Amino acid sequence: MYAIVEMAGQQFKVAKDQKVYVHRLQTEEGKKVTFDNVLLLADGSNVTVGAPAIDGAAVEAKVVKHLRGDKVIVFHKKRRKGYKKKNGHRQSLTEIVIESIISKGAKKTETKKAEPKAKKADGKAAPVDVSVASKPKAKKATAKGDDLKKIEGIGPKIAETLNAAGISTFAELAKTDAAKISEIIADVRGNHVTDTWPKQAQLAADGKWEELQKWQDELDGGVAK
Repeated sequence: MYAIVEMAGQQFKVAKDQKVYVHRLQTEEGKKVTFDNVLLLADGSNVTVGAPAIDGAAVEAKVVKHLRGDKVIVFHKKRRKGYKKKNGHRQSLTEIVIESIISKGAKKTETKKAEPKAKKADGKAAPVDVSVASKPKAKKATAKGDDLKKIEGIGPKIAETLNAAGISTFAELAKTDAAKISEIIADVRGNHVTDTWPKQAQLAADGKWEELQKWQDELDGGVAK
Protein backbone atom coordinates (compact mmCIF):
# COMPACT_ATOMS: atom_id res chain seq x y z
CA MET A 1 0.00 0.00 0.00
CA TYR A 2 1.28 3.46 -0.84
CA ALA A 3 0.00 7.02 -0.85
CA ILE A 4 0.79 10.32 -2.51
CA VAL A 5 0.64 13.00 0.15
CA GLU A 6 1.57 16.66 0.47
CA MET A 7 4.09 17.33 3.22
CA ALA A 8 5.67 20.72 3.95
CA GLY A 9 4.70 22.09 0.54
CA GLN A 10 5.95 19.08 -1.45
CA GLN A 11 4.29 15.93 -2.76
CA PHE A 12 5.77 12.50 -1.91
CA LYS A 13 4.96 8.90 -2.76
CA VAL A 14 5.28 7.09 0.56
CA ALA A 15 4.83 3.61 2.02
CA LYS A 16 5.00 2.25 5.56
CA ASP A 17 8.47 2.27 7.24
CA GLN A 18 9.86 4.53 4.49
CA LYS A 19 12.25 7.34 5.42
CA VAL A 20 11.52 10.73 3.87
CA TYR A 21 13.41 14.04 3.98
CA VAL A 22 11.07 17.05 3.94
CA HIS A 23 11.47 20.80 4.46
CA ARG A 24 12.07 21.66 8.12
CA LEU A 25 9.04 20.93 10.35
CA GLN A 26 8.27 22.68 13.64
CA THR A 27 7.58 19.35 15.39
CA GLU A 28 10.20 18.27 17.94
CA GLU A 29 12.35 15.17 17.44
CA GLY A 30 10.74 11.93 18.60
CA LYS A 31 7.18 13.24 18.30
CA LYS A 32 4.52 12.12 15.83
CA VAL A 33 3.07 14.22 13.03
CA THR A 34 0.01 13.63 10.84
CA PHE A 35 -0.40 14.71 7.22
CA ASP A 36 -4.03 14.74 6.11
CA ASN A 37 -3.67 16.14 2.60
CA VAL A 38 -3.60 12.73 0.90
CA LEU A 39 -4.04 13.03 -2.87
CA LEU A 40 -3.98 9.34 -3.84
CA LEU A 41 -4.21 5.95 -2.14
CA ALA A 42 -3.30 2.63 -3.74
CA ASP A 43 -3.88 -0.77 -2.10
CA GLY A 44 -3.13 -3.47 -4.64
CA SER A 45 -5.48 -2.95 -7.58
CA ASN A 46 -7.70 -0.53 -5.63
CA VAL A 47 -6.73 3.06 -6.38
CA THR A 48 -8.53 6.06 -4.84
CA VAL A 49 -7.93 9.55 -6.21
CA GLY A 50 -8.92 12.64 -4.22
CA ALA A 51 -10.63 15.76 -5.48
CA PRO A 52 -8.17 17.15 -4.62
CA ALA A 53 -7.69 15.37 -1.25
CA ILE A 54 -9.24 12.13 0.04
CA ASP A 55 -11.64 12.79 2.91
CA GLY A 56 -10.67 10.88 6.07
CA ALA A 57 -7.30 9.67 4.77
CA ALA A 58 -4.04 10.54 6.47
CA VAL A 59 -0.38 9.57 6.78
CA GLU A 60 1.16 9.30 10.24
CA ALA A 61 4.89 9.70 10.69
CA LYS A 62 7.51 10.14 13.41
CA VAL A 63 10.14 12.86 13.41
CA VAL A 64 13.57 11.22 13.56
CA LYS A 65 15.85 14.25 13.49
CA HIS A 66 16.40 17.73 12.08
CA LEU A 67 19.37 18.28 9.79
CA ARG A 68 20.74 20.37 6.94
CA GLY A 69 21.20 19.19 3.35
CA ASP A 70 24.33 19.22 1.23
CA LYS A 71 25.76 22.58 0.25
CA VAL A 72 24.65 23.92 -3.13
CA ILE A 73 26.78 26.55 -4.87
CA VAL A 74 24.89 29.38 -6.62
CA PHE A 75 27.07 31.36 -9.03
CA HIS A 76 25.95 34.40 -11.04
CA LYS A 77 27.98 36.07 -13.78
CA LYS A 78 27.21 38.77 -16.35
CA ARG A 79 29.65 38.72 -19.24
CA ARG A 80 31.45 41.90 -20.14
CA LYS A 81 30.02 43.63 -17.05
CA GLY A 82 32.61 42.61 -14.47
CA TYR A 83 29.85 41.10 -12.32
CA LYS A 84 30.40 37.88 -10.37
CA LYS A 85 28.59 36.62 -7.28
CA LYS A 86 29.01 33.30 -5.47
CA ASN A 87 26.78 32.05 -2.67
CA GLY A 88 26.37 28.76 -0.85
CA HIS A 89 23.09 27.32 0.45
CA ARG A 90 22.21 24.42 2.75
CA GLN A 91 18.51 23.57 3.01
CA SER A 92 17.06 22.90 6.46
CA LEU A 93 15.44 19.45 6.41
CA THR A 94 13.61 17.05 8.70
CA GLU A 95 14.00 13.27 8.51
CA ILE A 96 10.75 11.41 9.17
CA VAL A 97 9.74 7.73 9.04
CA ILE A 98 6.25 6.72 7.86
CA GLU A 99 4.49 4.71 10.57
CA SER A 100 1.05 4.15 9.05
CA ILE A 101 -1.28 5.07 6.19
CA ILE A 102 -4.92 5.56 7.19
CA SER A 103 -7.48 5.20 4.42
CA LYS A 104 -10.47 6.55 6.34
CA GLY A 105 -11.55 7.86 9.72
CA ALA A 106 -8.73 10.36 10.27
CA LYS A 107 -9.62 13.74 11.74
CA LYS A 108 -8.81 16.80 9.67
CA THR A 109 -6.42 19.31 11.16
CA GLU A 110 -8.39 22.37 12.20
CA THR A 111 -7.31 25.72 10.81
CA LYS A 112 -7.96 28.84 12.84
CA LYS A 113 -10.22 31.39 11.18
CA ALA A 114 -9.54 35.07 11.42
CA GLU A 115 -11.50 36.67 14.24
CA PRO A 116 -14.10 39.26 13.21
CA LYS A 117 -13.33 42.90 13.86
CA ALA A 118 -14.28 44.15 17.29
CA LYS A 119 -17.68 45.80 17.61
CA LYS A 120 -19.29 47.92 20.28
CA ALA A 121 -21.29 46.23 23.00
CA ASP A 122 -24.56 47.52 21.54
CA GLY A 123 -23.86 45.76 18.24
CA LYS A 124 -23.03 48.90 16.26
CA ALA A 125 -19.83 49.09 14.29
CA ALA A 126 -17.00 51.14 15.73
CA PRO A 127 -16.81 54.69 14.31
CA VAL A 128 -14.39 55.39 11.50
CA ASP A 129 -12.06 58.35 11.62
CA VAL A 130 -13.33 60.39 8.66
CA SER A 131 -10.25 62.58 8.63
CA VAL A 132 -8.07 59.54 7.96
CA ALA A 133 -10.45 57.63 5.66
CA SER A 134 -11.08 60.62 3.43
CA LYS A 135 -7.42 61.31 2.76
CA PRO A 136 -6.42 60.27 -0.78
CA LYS A 137 -3.79 57.58 -0.97
CA ALA A 138 -0.40 58.70 -2.17
CA LYS A 139 0.26 57.58 -5.71
CA LYS A 140 3.24 55.35 -6.19
CA ALA A 141 5.84 56.45 -8.66
CA THR A 142 5.43 54.42 -11.82
CA ALA A 143 8.13 56.00 -13.94
CA LYS A 144 11.13 53.73 -14.37
CA GLY A 145 14.50 54.41 -15.93
CA ASP A 146 16.21 52.31 -18.59
CA ASP A 147 18.66 49.51 -17.84
CA LEU A 148 21.91 51.38 -18.45
CA LYS A 149 23.87 48.15 -17.95
CA LYS A 150 22.92 47.24 -21.53
CA ILE A 151 25.54 49.77 -22.64
CA GLU A 152 28.89 48.06 -23.23
CA GLY A 153 31.28 49.09 -20.44
CA ILE A 154 28.61 50.03 -17.86
CA GLY A 155 28.31 47.76 -14.84
CA PRO A 156 25.98 47.84 -11.81
CA LYS A 157 28.11 50.33 -9.84
CA ILE A 158 28.43 52.79 -12.73
CA ALA A 159 24.70 52.52 -13.51
CA GLU A 160 23.93 53.29 -9.86
CA THR A 161 26.28 56.31 -9.92
CA LEU A 162 24.70 57.66 -13.12
CA ASN A 163 21.21 57.25 -11.69
CA ALA A 164 22.25 59.18 -8.60
CA ALA A 165 23.46 61.98 -10.90
CA GLY A 166 20.06 62.16 -12.61
CA ILE A 167 20.93 60.09 -15.69
CA SER A 168 18.50 57.16 -15.71
CA THR A 169 17.44 56.75 -19.36
CA PHE A 170 19.20 56.05 -22.65
CA ALA A 171 18.07 59.43 -24.00
CA GLU A 172 19.58 61.30 -21.04
CA LEU A 173 22.84 59.38 -21.38
CA ALA A 174 22.96 60.09 -25.12
CA LYS A 175 22.71 63.84 -24.46
CA THR A 176 25.55 63.77 -21.93
CA ASP A 177 29.09 64.48 -23.12
CA ALA A 178 31.64 61.67 -22.67
CA ALA A 179 33.90 63.96 -20.64
CA LYS A 180 31.01 64.82 -18.32
CA ILE A 181 30.26 61.11 -17.85
CA SER A 182 33.91 60.48 -16.93
CA GLU A 183 33.68 63.26 -14.37
CA ILE A 184 30.52 61.77 -12.82
CA ILE A 185 32.00 58.27 -12.45
CA ALA A 186 35.46 59.44 -11.40
CA ASP A 187 35.06 57.84 -7.94
CA VAL A 188 34.21 54.42 -9.39
CA ARG A 189 37.27 52.18 -9.28
CA GLY A 190 38.71 51.12 -12.62
CA ASN A 191 39.77 52.57 -15.95
CA HIS A 192 36.56 53.41 -17.82
CA VAL A 193 36.54 54.68 -21.41
CA THR A 194 33.27 56.54 -22.01
CA ASP A 195 33.81 57.71 -25.60
CA THR A 196 31.27 55.29 -27.14
CA TRP A 197 28.63 55.43 -24.39
CA PRO A 198 26.56 58.39 -25.71
CA LYS A 199 26.37 56.86 -29.21
CA GLN A 200 25.46 53.44 -27.80
CA ALA A 201 22.77 55.09 -25.69
CA GLN A 202 21.37 56.88 -28.73
CA LEU A 203 21.03 53.60 -30.63
CA ALA A 204 19.30 52.07 -27.60
CA ALA A 205 16.97 55.07 -27.27
CA ASP A 206 16.07 54.76 -30.97
CA GLY A 207 15.35 51.04 -30.53
CA LYS A 208 18.09 49.96 -32.93
CA TRP A 209 19.05 46.92 -30.88
CA GLU A 210 20.41 44.79 -33.72
CA GLU A 211 22.74 47.55 -34.84
CA LEU A 212 23.79 48.14 -31.22
CA GLN A 213 24.44 44.44 -30.61
CA LYS A 214 26.54 44.18 -33.75
CA TRP A 215 28.64 47.15 -32.68
CA GLN A 216 29.00 45.88 -29.10
CA ASP A 217 30.43 42.62 -30.40
CA GLU A 218 33.32 44.69 -31.72
CA LEU A 219 33.86 46.44 -28.38
CA ASP A 220 35.56 45.39 -25.16
CA GLY A 221 34.57 47.48 -22.15
CA GLY A 222 33.37 50.21 -24.48
CA VAL A 223 36.62 50.27 -26.48
CA ALA A 224 37.15 48.81 -29.95
CA LYS A 225 39.07 45.52 -29.79
